[in-house]
Amino acid sequence: MLTAAGHILLRDGVQAVTFDRVAMEAGSSKTTLYKWWPSPGALAAEAYFAQSQRVLDFPDTGDVRADLITQLGAFVRWLKDEGAEKPVSELVGAAQMDESLAHAWSESYALPRRELARQRLRIAQRQGQLREDADLDVIVDQLWGACYHRLLVLRVPFDESIVERLVDHALYGSAPRGGDQPATARQRPD
Repeated sequence: MLTAAGHILLRDGVQAVTFDRVAMEAGSSKTTLYKWWPSPGALAAEAYFAQSQRVLDFPDTGDVRADLITQLGAFVRWLKDEGAEKPVSELVGAAQMDESLAHAWSESYALPRRELARQRLRIAQRQGQLREDADLDVIVDQLWGACYHRLLVLRVPFDESIVERLVDHALYGSAPRGGDQPATARQRPD
């Protein structure tokens, strides 16, 4: 059922994920769908997670920068090249009006994905690749939030070429290199 719903979602969008259509494509009954999902939107969210899980595994090669580039690059390719851009936009939009979809999106996809990223970042902290006081949630927000912001709010084109810059800014900031402080951060004479 999730596979059928996922194919419908990626091919035809969130509005096409109905209990009737999924039941027909999956060869199951609508009663079974009603038993497991409170709404077609909740089914669509879980189907999205099932479809995306294989694509968005989080690597651990021992190099946090390389791993973030690999994972964020896979996410951007999933959106832009593999057909998930429209369904993700529709799911997030529909979640603003459908409480069961919002809950399913958060519980089945957003929070677990966030935790996977935090787990990888915690390992990097233990290995000394990130400061001990680095705010892992802010790093996650900077990386994936930037993609969602461009996709959903600004609605501007972006592609995988942005990934390395996002990772470098999240890991190294935008302050001058070599310990130089910008003039506004230096102590001003009285």
